[in-house]
Amino acid sequence: MSDVVRYELAGPVAWLTINRPEARNALSAAVREGLSAGVARFSADEAARVLVLTGAGDRAFCAGADLKEMAATGLKVPPPELLPQFGRTIEVAKPVIAAVNGAAYAGGFLLAQSCDLCLAADTATFAISEVKVGRGAPWAAPLPWLIPPRVAMQLLLTGDPIPARRAYEIGLVNEVVPAAGLHQAAQAMAERIAANAPLSVLAGKRTVALISELPLSAAYAAADEIWRPVYESRDAQEGPAAFAAKRRPLWQGR
Repeated sequence: MSDVVRYELAGPVAWLTINRPEARNALSAAVREGLSAGVARFSADEAARVLVLTGAGDRAFCAGADLKEMAATGLKVPPPELLPQFGRTIEVAKPVIAAVNGAAYAGGFLLAQSCDLCLAADTATFAISEVKVGRGAPWAAPLPWLIPPRVAMQLLLTGDPIPARRAYEIGLVNEVVPAAGLHQAAQAMAERIAANAPLSVLAGKRTVALISELPLSAAYAAADEIWRPVYESRDAQEGPAAFAAKRRPLWQGR
């Protein structure tokens, strides 16, 4: 890990924080390396059940690439693995929540888009701003699966930011909360997820993505295979037993 990316554990919840508030949490090489290391650490951390990704300060979640660094290096076509893209360049089996505390522009939009869930402060804004600086957004290919295609088109062609409430209306954001309560709201959602049966959570995450890649009949068949080990697990017996005994279930993850 590095000084510009922090990894902290709060109970079963890991917090990964981009810590460059003076640069609006822009994606310098050190930040990109720190994010990759942090995600790998989360995946290997048995104590962490859910990851929350956020930015330091209250101005920006992440303003995108460090354009000064980009100009200095003369970067042309960035490789996909330049930045960890969940589900594309890096696989994360456990759930990831974006806690968007300010501007999520360009690469910051990418990060919010690729998380499984997204909470936003009421002061947050979102933009695919690459068109403003002549850069590209190939990572936006799955965006019409998340939001209406014409809204995706508007975001890509205008580069104009939208407020958190509009992001919620189009389905990009799960919840909008007061800025002062964002950390608490993200922690609470992560803890609710972490309290559930681990195998069911992992299978649920895998199931959601099926219909984006497979015809419906094939998605059903794949889902049956994903969920079979869940039904056959000890936890599948523990849940009903705990309900009948009026006690909290003791999940074993097997």
